[in-house]
Amino acid sequence: MIPVLRPRLPPADRLVPYLAAIDQSRIYSNFGAQARAFEERLSSHFALETGTITTIANATLGLVLALTGQGARPGTLCAMPGWTFVASANAAILAGLTPYFIDVNPSTWALDPFAIEEELARAPAAVGAIMVVAPFGQPIDYASWDNFKFRTGLPVVIDAAAAFDSLQVGEAPAVVSLHATKILGVGEGGFVASRDASIIGAIRQRSNFGFDRNRRAVMAGVNAKLSEYHSVIGLASLDLWSKTRAAWMSVAGSYRQALAKSNHINLQPGFGETWVSSTCIISVGAGVHAKVQQTLAAAGIETRLWWGNGAHSQPATAEFPRARLPVTENLARSTFGLPFYQDLQEDQVQHIVATLIAAASS
Repeated sequence: MIPVLRPRLPPADRLVPYLAAIDQSRIYSNFGAQARAFEERLSSHFALETGTITTIANATLGLVLALTGQGARPGTLCAMPGWTFVASANAAILAGLTPYFIDVNPSTWALDPFAIEEELARAPAAVGAIMVVAPFGQPIDYASWDNFKFRTGLPVVIDAAAAFDSLQVGEAPAVVSLHATKILGVGEGGFVASRDASIIGAIRQRSNFGFDRNRRAVMAGVNAKLSEYHSVIGLASLDLWSKTRAAWMSVAGSYRQALAKSNHINLQPGFGETWVSSTCIISVGAGVHAKVQQTLAAAGIETRLWWGNGAHSQPATAEFPRARLPVTENLARSTFGLPFYQDLQEDQVQHIVATLIAAASS
């Protein structure tokens, strides 16, 4: 069996110096020295000023707090793509909003910042926020969403869970997952980034019970802080980032080269060339979608529908309002994830692609 993923975090020996610092400080959470150092390293990585990134216990809570931290009105609709992971919808629900699923652009697989206002005009109730999703880490038009936020006054949240490598930080807060399955991971965690430090400050305060500097709970909050131990893994992951990214890009490049033999199997635009994430998503014809996956499974090659048929298709979301979703439905019938991890071997890639092409052509 070739599994669809094999997460790899930094080895134990890379953690030891940072763990020794925790032992010495005896501070294990509550924005300790390691969490603050990790935030500073992330800020430097994205060329941001201090105070524009806050770490978070996980990306779902980051999305919740990015909505509440911008004052998204409870009881309103949160417009989001149907083509996303169910965590996007769960976050809106936990923030007191109702998911409203709309369709994506067929070229970008994301919401269209230029067409969305017409779509929102047809919404069945008041829209209180927009949640944009960077599909499987693919770059999106961050600047246009900042313009939309400025023009309309609506809170905008970017679900950039898989977009560590392609992230472009603007004013709309972007939430990145650091789950073990992501391209840069800490086990379980995430961060929120925005060039608007006031938004980050509001999110940070809400992640710590709503406390002010005098430990007074001045607003509703939760406990969503990243622990010192997870921060240590983040620091070690950043130490290894250049090597890690090169390994991901090498495997992505192998897929890109091997799939060049086919005219009807496509990777996401730019994948393995200008950006990379921890999932390798391909598009095949809707008519052969299921057959190809069955053939790969029979050959011992695991695949995955990472988003199922879309966030709108889950039992827990079945009753929420939605627009027509023809593009989303087509994507659900024509895309899936192939095995993809840092140490996937060249001969394994060749075997996977040869089996894939034969199945799609038969």
